[in-house]
Amino acid sequence: MKVLIAGGTGFLGGELVRLCAAAGHDVGATCRSTRPPERAGVAWLPVDLRSREGVCAALEAFRPDVTINAAYRQGDWAATADGAAHVAVAVARTGGRLVHVSSDAVFSGARPRYDETCPPDPITPYGAAKAAAETAVRAVLPEAVIARTSLIVGDGASVHEALVRALATGAGGGRVLFTDDVRCPVHVRDLAAALLEVAGGDFGGVLHVAGSDAVSRYELGVLIARRDGLDPARLPSGRRADAGVPGPVDVRLDCTATQRRLTTRLRGARDFVPG
Repeated sequence: MKVLIAGGTGFLGGELVRLCAAAGHDVGATCRSTRPPERAGVAWLPVDLRSREGVCAALEAFRPDVTINAAYRQGDWAATADGAAHVAVAVARTGGRLVHVSSDAVFSGARPRYDETCPPDPITPYGAAKAAAETAVRAVLPEAVIARTSLIVGDGASVHEALVRALATGAGGGRVLFTDDVRCPVHVRDLAAALLEVAGGDFGGVLHVAGSDAVSRYELGVLIARRDGLDPARLPSGRRADAGVPGPVDVRLDCTATQRRLTTRLRGARDFVPG
């Protein structure tokens, strides 16, 4: 299978590139730098996803069977929303399938749980950009997959894990881990494997691909600190509701319907980060 990873230098994108190459696929990946990373067996395509012409030219040159769009940029509407539209337009022109990676940020947290039938109701600019991206993708390619996920962690390289290490060593700069900010964290390897399974299968529409446990950012931090041999008692905690930080508080993705269709198991945080 010829697979193009949009956002191949990101945390999830890098894992997708690694997994696709290990599986023997013909792999291409986009990057913004004109000096892409060195990785054997990967065709790097320097392109700014905010440029529709650039994106279309990149896909025309590589002509993938499937494109997995894992690209986004917090605080950059053009990269997150417009970029997703450009990728969808390019796939529609060149052919092939599209798997677009979305986020639980499209939800407000007003519902107890969100399954695949729930419409977006974002309350932050980033959530609005991700929701707009979903709308653009579905308008251009109704048969595309929109895969919503949650907080992505791994074996030490994620942003959240880096924050936990900083907080546990006194270098957190006054930041805290919220006890009322609940998500369904997913391991990057599980997520990448699920997305690759989706890319090669008969899937379409909205899927939810997050972990099976709902945990707070603080609880996740405690698990990570214990795993890494750090003292969880040093982790400062607080409540998002008291801090006045905008954003949804408790967003739980219900992945039951999607998990029934997948052979890839989406583990919960208490499983892949045992405390």
